Amino acid sequence: MTFLQGVVFALVQGVTELFPVSSVGHAVLLPRLLGWQVDQRAASFLPFVVVLHLGTATALFLFFRRDWAGLLRSGWQGLRGGGTAADPERHLLWLIILATLPAAAIGFAFQHRFRELFASPTAAAGFLILNGLVLFAAERLRRRGSRPLEELTWKAALLVGLIQSMALLPGFSRSGVTMVGGLLLGLRHAAAARFAFLLATPIILGAGVLEVPRLLHAGLHGVLGVAIVSGGMAGLAAYLSTAFLMRYFRRREVDALDPFAWYCTLAGLAALLSLR
Repeated sequence: MTFLQGVVFALVQGVTELFPVSSVGHAVLLPRLLGWQVDQRAASFLPFVVVLHLGTATALFLFFRRDWAGLLRSGWQGLRGGGTAADPERHLLWLIILATLPAAAIGFAFQHRFRELFASPTAAAGFLILNGLVLFAAERLRRRGSRPLEELTWKAALLVGLIQSMALLPGFSRSGVTMVGGLLLGLRHAAAARFAFLLATPIILGAGVLEVPRLLHAGLHGVLGVAIVSGGMAGLAAYLSTAFLMRYFRRREVDALDPFAWYCTLAGLAALLSLR
């Protein structure tokens, strides 16, 4: 992979990881559509993508640093026996932990199957279309209301986690399907987006813990330098994307996911046609 290809990957990933349009789907489709000779089955490719995700996770942590400071402080106080059981920050921290478990368990159990799909542009294009249809459906089936995020139950958190597991398929957006789960439970768009972005951080960091050792091994062959620079670029793009999306979802409550649904559906169809 060349330096230019790495930077393009990084910018696309930094935007599409937060926008509900599937970063993994774009990572699978991009080389094929641009005619790049990138071996997506190579041992270094998926770890390279994970480093881009680590840049994204860092950007999310910095953007929501006040949230995470409160969550971690409350969690630490709970471990020491301090605070109260009704602490909303501690409750939200437990929701994040619970919602992380289903995707982590499913991803670990079926990681080899998901790796095979990762190398299939046709599968990514098909799932991208389905992602668009899911976004369309969520806007029309969601519960109208303004349920506070901190009032979600542990069962609701597990349900969101199960829905988030759809993002293990290339073409389904992690932020998108997580928002769908929140909307179906009665959250407003801004609250659903906040939960999706907070929930993405431990998932992405967990993937990094598993894959970075492989990247370090691949770095002996010249991949590491490109990955580090690209990870920084992905982080910058992700930070700006998060700022834009949080403002967008606070200002637009009606059919806010529709533009992204149209994009996924049309982009997936165009990709399928180009791959024939």
